[in-house]
Amino acid sequence: MDKLVLEGGERLSGIVKVSGAKNATLPILAAAILCENHPLVLHNVPHLRDVTTMLTLLSELGARTMLCDKHSLQVDARDLKQTVAPYALVKQMRASILVLGPLLTRFGEAKVSLPGGCLIGSRPVDQHLHALERMGAEFELNDGYIQGKVNGRLQGAVIDFDRVTVTGTENVMMAAVLAQGKTEIHHAACEPEIIDLANCLNAMGAKIQGAGMHTIVINGVKSLGPSDPYTIMGDRIEAGTYLAAAVINQGDITLKGIDPTVLHAVTAVLESMGAIITLNADGLRCQMEGRPKAVDITTDVYPGFPTDMQAQLMVLNAVAEGSAKIKETIFENRFMHAQELNRMGANISIDGNTAMIKGVEKLVGAPVMATDLRASACLVLAGLVAEGTTTIDRVYHLCRGYERIEEKLQSLGAKIGRLQDTFETVAS
Repeated sequence: MDKLVLEGGERLSGIVKVSGAKNATLPILAAAILCENHPLVLHNVPHLRDVTTMLTLLSELGARTMLCDKHSLQVDARDLKQTVAPYALVKQMRASILVLGPLLTRFGEAKVSLPGGCLIGSRPVDQHLHALERMGAEFELNDGYIQGKVNGRLQGAVIDFDRVTVTGTENVMMAAVLAQGKTEIHHAACEPEIIDLANCLNAMGAKIQGAGMHTIVINGVKSLGPSDPYTIMGDRIEAGTYLAAAVINQGDITLKGIDPTVLHAVTAVLESMGAIITLNADGLRCQMEGRPKAVDITTDVYPGFPTDMQAQLMVLNAVAEGSAKIKETIFENRFMHAQELNRMGANISIDGNTAMIKGVEKLVGAPVMATDLRASACLVLAGLVAEGTTTIDRVYHLCRGYERIEEKLQSLGAKIGRLQDTFETVAS
């Protein structure tokens, strides 16, 4: 099993091209199922394990995928016949549930394994099922599979989510574009990735209004038509992670390929910690001098502070001047990285969904273990600033959401490499 090895203490500076957004790519790939008469061509597709899993799942369903160039691909689902998403693939990634809505609305049936992914607490799919039932679907749960069927076409309906759900909103949006009549989604998620999915669907002829707001209206169409190649948005969580790297290393990092407006909650916190952030034509620049100042954080749905940046801000507070509290309101059991940071000399205590952090002057390198995707990024940041050598186990989590992270960090001056079995590849 691969490990990352870091030698801390190097100041980072340079330019990073932000990759395409994982959390936009996955639902857009699932939307290819809706394309009965034409292939879907996408640009700015990141090379990530989760993307590979989704492409493999689409291939299992009968779609043909073709790489056009390094970050462009074509998905042709015209001859798709299979409607079963098997456990062997779905267990690897919770986002696999996103094929449920498209399969139901195109074929009138679907059999999708209950999803897996990072172990960061309960993330049930009941909201997805209740919404699709209001549109005419019927479900049974057998042997760990969700089996759904529709008598005829799905029907437009008024959907009132009990709580904000990103994948639930995306699933219903994709189901509704080919449903008969009008669908209204109330209490919808507002994430930028929702807007990206809607823009892609609208480019193919869907009629979606209000994406990015709490009420989304979709008027169903009979079929989607061909569109120009669609370019996926930049990854705001990857961008936020590199901004955090600049802050923790007192560095100077410029990001390209990211819309700064989707990072406002993150940049506002980093500026409160002492960072100087300036906008440029295609992204932004983050400069930092001295230790960061401790800042309290409460995670929330967009446009609040993203839960996917909570771990990265925990390590910033771990080396900050002063004390801070981080309250996690989205997922339970998402503080597993705290004990690993404590192994490196941090002073973090947990009380329910709140972490209390007393900043220390330095962290010390140690063997640590990643427990989920964002915890992996947190430990990389810790290793960048820690004295000595840090070895991070279970970095397969990292490969789910960060493209070429070692290469990008090396280009900024970091000493980081990958251990494969017993062969050491640490950058000198």
